[in-house]
Amino acid sequence: MTTDATTDAAEPALTVDELAARAGVTVRTVRFYSSKGLLPPPVIGPRRVGRYGPGHVARLALIEELQRQGMTLAAIERYLGQLPADLSPHDLAIHRAVVASWAPDSVETVSRPELERRAGRPLGPQDLERLAALNAVAPGDGDTFRVDCGLLRLGVRLLDVPLSQDAILAARKVLMEHSRAAAHELAQLFRGEVAERDTRDVRSLSAHMHPLVVQALLTMFQRSLREELSEWLSGSSG
Repeated sequence: MTTDATTDAAEPALTVDELAARAGVTVRTVRFYSSKGLLPPPVIGPRRVGRYGPGHVARLALIEELQRQGMTLAAIERYLGQLPADLSPHDLAIHRAVVASWAPDSVETVSRPELERRAGRPLGPQDLERLAALNAVAPGDGDTFRVDCGLLRLGVRLLDVPLSQDAILAARKVLMEHSRAAAHELAQLFRGEVAERDTRDVRSLSAHMHPLVVQALLTMFQRSLREELSEWLSGSSG
């Protein structure tokens, strides 16, 4: 269960306090996970200060998602122990997305402090406006907010992406349209396969296929996007 704490050279190394804030957990939680072997040790820098990187952030997000699904620490340890040792932060994010897909849609009403705790950072008016545009957060009664738990973490990460809000919303529209079309075609394919089966068999197949299809889509999309970006960068540097 190792990871490269300096995988992303563009992101500075984090102290344990910064890691906890970025992941939306407490320092005590970080140290507890580390003591259980769920997190790899930090890189020891000058003055013997431990430094953490994107791999730690991604692994913490995965652990938190597994806990939200009701897994015990022992089960989480077994799950993480089965993962390849050289997974990148992007690979860990894919695993977390697959795990999150097992859960039903969840919208909660939370206070402003709780929202910021979950976001792992203070949220200014522009941040809230951007999260609202992504349908991750909506104003509730008083000083409360309705939060789409599945979208919040993604929305928070997009706050630091150097793209205009119009570009992000346009990208969201493209992803929604194509994912909806893919889901429709796959549903039609599976419907043809199970048309003659018992209802219980259909539900069982759905439960098994859901995470597998999500992981397949994420993996193929990641590879396709990497190829597109590689071609684009090659063309722009030529």
